[in-house]
Amino acid sequence: MPVRAKRKQKLFVILGLVSLAAIAVGLTLYALRSNINLFFSPVQIAGGDAPLERQIRAGGMVREGTVSRDQDSLEVVFTVTDYVEDVEVRYSGILPDLFREGQGVVVVGELQQGGWLRADQVLAKHDENYMPPEVAQALEEAGYSPEDYQAKAAEVGERLKAQGDGASQN
Repeated sequence: MPVRAKRKQKLFVILGLVSLAAIAVGLTLYALRSNINLFFSPVQIAGGDAPLERQIRAGGMVREGTVSRDQDSLEVVFTVTDYVEDVEVRYSGILPDLFREGQGVVVVGELQQGGWLRADQVLAKHDENYMPPEVAQALEEAGYSPEDYQAKAAEVGERLKAQGDGASQN
């Protein structure tokens, strides 16, 4: 077999392997594209940056006085805010024990045409000083410090606790 034919054969083998590798990488990236949950703050959602009917993560603080529970089902409607813009969230399921008004949350779901979020999952913070990193970053980008929100959350928590104590004494 001439040398030229061997080179040509090696070239075709290498091109074939490179092509297969490129196809494998392309298919992997295409499959992962649908599983990526990008984070958006209420300001970004209100500004139209978030894609409609595609799974995203949104976060902020649960606005005080906005939690509404359906008495006959597990449906819950509440508002997530970054104190600049608000996003209504509708969730059907059991909320985490740490979920309450004035606290930081991250919701995973799809943004609907009406500008509200149909949540599949609600994640609440796990202690008094914790704020999800995405929420803290979004609040900083909106011009607020996470410490301001932690102070606000503590204030709301104290107010709600006082209301609960007053209601239990009656």
